[in-house]
Amino acid sequence: MIQRTVVHQILRDAEYFPVLGILGPRQVGKTTLAKALQPLLGKESIYLDLELEDDARLLEQPTRFFQQHTDKCIIIDEVQRAPHLFALLRALVDQQREPARFMLLGSASPWLMRFSSESLAGRIAYTELTPFSLAEIPQEIPQEIHWFRGGFPDALLAPTDELCSRWLENLLRTFIERDVRLLGYELAPAALSRLVSVLPSVHGNLLNISDLSRTLGVSQPTIKNYLDILEGAFLIDRLQPYFQNTTKRLVKSPKLYIRDSGMLHRLANIASGETLHRHVIAGASWEGYVIEQIRRHTLLRWQYFFYRTQKGAEADLLLLAPNGKKALIEIKLSGSGSTSRGFFETKTDLQPDFQYLITPDGRNYQRDDGLHILPLRDFLLSEISRIERG
Repeated sequence: MIQRTVVHQILRDAEYFPVLGILGPRQVGKTTLAKALQPLLGKESIYLDLELEDDARLLEQPTRFFQQHTDKCIIIDEVQRAPHLFALLRALVDQQREPARFMLLGSASPWLMRFSSESLAGRIAYTELTPFSLAEIPQEIPQEIHWFRGGFPDALLAPTDELCSRWLENLLRTFIERDVRLLGYELAPAALSRLVSVLPSVHGNLLNISDLSRTLGVSQPTIKNYLDILEGAFLIDRLQPYFQNTTKRLVKSPKLYIRDSGMLHRLANIASGETLHRHVIAGASWEGYVIEQIRRHTLLRWQYFFYRTQKGAEADLLLLAPNGKKALIEIKLSGSGSTSRGFFETKTDLQPDFQYLITPDGRNYQRDDGLHILPLRDFLLSEISRIERG
C-alpha cells in the first residue's frame, strides 16, 4: 500500500474531534484509507458501506444501532446516501462528546459540506483525499508516468496505458450517467457530457462562460451549475486571480484546470506519454499538473492564485503561505531557465519573498537575480517547508 500523507493529519484530528470527514472523488482510495486507519484509532471500529444492502439495513434504526456501539468508531462510507443521519449524529455527539466517534466518507464535497456544516459545526474535521501525489508515489514510478496517467490508483497502476485509459473513461461515464443522478441533480447527461468533452480546450485558460454557452447551446446559468457540480466532485478547479490595492487593470476571470492529469489526457484522446509531448496541450497540461501537485502537498493550509494584468504581466501561480510569505512561480515544460518579461513585471508588482521557475527535471540552482530554478520534485520535497519556515 502506498502511504498517504494525510494519515498523520487524520490521526491528529482523531485525538480531538468527535467526527472525522474524509472527502474525495470516487475510486481515490477513501475506503482503503479508512480500513488502514482502523487499527490506529485507539479504539474498536465498525465499517459500514451504504452502497451495500446489508450494511444499509443495519441503519434502518440508526439510533438503536449507534447506541449499541457508543464505545466504537462508526465508519460510514458513501454517507451522502443517508442525509437524515446528520441531525442524529449531532445529537449523539452532544450527549457523549469524545474523540473519533464517527468517521464519514463521501464523494460529493458541496453536498457533504452543506449537510455536515449545518448539523456538525464545531464537531467535525474535514480532510480531502486526493489521487496519489508525486510526493507519495515510490521512486520506481517515474514522474513521466504519473504525469501522463494521473494519480487515481487503478489508473496509475494499470498494466498498460490502454487499460489506464479505459479505466478513466469508465470512471467518467459512471459519474455522468449515475453518480450525478444519485446526488439528486436533475441534469441532462448528454449536455454534461458535451461540456466535459470541451474542457481540455479550456484547461489552463481563462474561463469564459459566454463562449462555452454559445459553443454548447446551453444557457450561461446552466453552464455555471454544471461547473459547480464538476468542481464539487473534485474533477475541476477554478484558480482565482489575485487582487491587491493597485491602479493596474487586472484580469478578473478564473482559470480552469482539470485536476487529474490522467483525466485530462483521456479527454484529449492522448494515447501515450510520447504523444503527450507532441500534443498542443502539453504546456498547459504540465502547468496544471504542477499546480495540482503543489495543492496536494500543501493541503488546505495555503492559498493559491494566478496573477495577470490587462497589459500582460503574468505569473502562473502565486502561493500565500500560512505565515504570510509570498512565493511567485513560473512553470515551464522546457528546462531552458528563461522567463517572460511579464514575469519580471509581476515581481515588481507583488514583491514576493520567494521566486521560482519549476521544470520537469534538470539542475537545481539559483540565478543572480534571485530566481530559483528547480525540478518539481525538488520543490515539493524541500522548498515548501523552507517557505513555511520563512
